[in-house]
Amino acid sequence: MKTEFENLQQNSAHSFEMDTNTNKQVLKIYRDDALIAKKIKIKKSIRYFGVQGYKAFMSPS
Repeated sequence: MKTEFENLQQNSAHSFEMDTNTNKQVLKIYRDDALIAKKIKIKKSIRYFGVQGYKAFMSPS
């Protein structure tokens, strides 16, 4: 999911927002004001989440 997430983040049709607290970092990716993917980083742990059908939003390789 990491490379797929990076693909979503680099797509110019998408916007993203980053929230950072002391130990937690959240990166949210939006398409037309709808949340399509999220990355949560807590210390050394990284988790990726995507909406059902997120692959339809990826840019062609």
